[in-house]
Amino acid sequence: MAKLLIIDDERAIRSTLREILEYENYDVEDIDNGIDGLEMIKRDNFDLILCDIKMNKMDGMEVLEQALIIKPDLPFIMISGHGTVETAIEASKKGAFDFISKPPDLNRLLITVRNALDRGNLVTETKVLKRKASKTREILGSSESISKIKETIERVAPTEARVLITGANGSGKELVARWLHEKSNRADSPLIEVNCAAIPSELIESELFGHEKGSFTSAVKQRIGKFELANGGTLFLDEIGDMSLSAQAKVLRALQEHKISRVGGEKEIEVNVRVLAATNKDLLKEIEDGNFRMDLYHRLNVINIHVPHLTERTDDIPVIAQNFLESICNDYGMPVKKINDAGMAALQALPWTGNVRELHNMIERLIILSDRVITENDVRAFANPGGGTNIGAATSTQIAGAGGSSLASTFDAFNNFQDYKDHAEREFIKFKLEKNNWNVSKTADEIDIQRSHLYSKIEKFGLKRAE
Repeated sequence: MAKLLIIDDERAIRSTLREILEYENYDVEDIDNGIDGLEMIKRDNFDLILCDIKMNKMDGMEVLEQALIIKPDLPFIMISGHGTVETAIEASKKGAFDFISKPPDLNRLLITVRNALDRGNLVTETKVLKRKASKTREILGSSESISKIKETIERVAPTEARVLITGANGSGKELVARWLHEKSNRADSPLIEVNCAAIPSELIESELFGHEKGSFTSAVKQRIGKFELANGGTLFLDEIGDMSLSAQAKVLRALQEHKISRVGGEKEIEVNVRVLAATNKDLLKEIEDGNFRMDLYHRLNVINIHVPHLTERTDDIPVIAQNFLESICNDYGMPVKKINDAGMAALQALPWTGNVRELHNMIERLIILSDRVITENDVRAFANPGGGTNIGAATSTQIAGAGGSSLASTFDAFNNFQDYKDHAEREFIKFKLEKNNWNVSKTADEIDIQRSHLYSKIEKFGLKRAE
């Protein structure tokens, strides 16, 4: 049932409209002024607003403008007893779906309401389909940190402000960037993504700015760079902390002057690009170490959005896990499985070193290997498939009986959680490298991290191949 809101300072008009629309099985609310009407629009999800133009506390045109800032796709039908062609045109320019005069003609009113609701549904369906095509998922969760991120996106997305997104690998930084683009005025233009860690330092400048034919040995033809491809849209620089200093200098110039030059080219090319950046590194520390430019940091960090680790928002795990269950089971064409309460509690207790990405992989594994209802035993058995356990037969009782005492002694060897995490991460990476005969590329693909990150971990933990 569609939910409608009538904003009009004449009680007789509100009552008449409400009676007509409720007779047509619409859910209707009404209010006598624009200020309270705006508050209701912020608080509730209405499908359509019918708003008077001439009101005492706030003009209807002002209500229209402010409401569409809050909810850009909300259909408005403006109503007035002093209607003119000029008024109707002005309302249309400000975003109203249609304009009707008082007293409203019954048939025209109902047809206009029906058409406005149909248009609203089409807009919503189109956005959903575009999101599916672009793989832009919902930001799931209602924790304080996630609610703050959603609120910040709503405020920042319609502006041209640059945004620096920080957070651990797999936490959802790319998803935040996609929503910033999706809700921006550039949504109909391209979102171009560049993973700075995945491109060798000697090629990053060509990737970003393009190159002219013959500018270096393998430049057999002209190449258009990512800045040009993103012209009019958004450029997302993922893992910006891994960019070389020379490329950083050119990015800084592009941000300052809105101009680029292709490698080997002399012509300056104007670009209109909004830049979003993301990193899992502490850029202030990178600046101290001489690996990142302070001036570029301040150019990028107009707005900072930090995406928390999954272990910092465990209350969101049930809704994320349920979403993954439904989407993965639908993709596989199978009935949606369930996780019982004990199984969900076991999921919430895991360390999630790989964040939301690891949770997705875990849910997929549980769907494939578990029965109709996923239990605590399933979660415990399948949480570490690389650990050498017979995951097809293991249960929590068996695990406790076989290794409970050794686990206790292992845990007692560490004084804090970070030391234990480092130990577990080191042993996991060492195991995977040895399993793959120290093939770094294959190991990085298998554990779903960037190759450059794996090299950093090898160096951090002092791992060396056995002679």
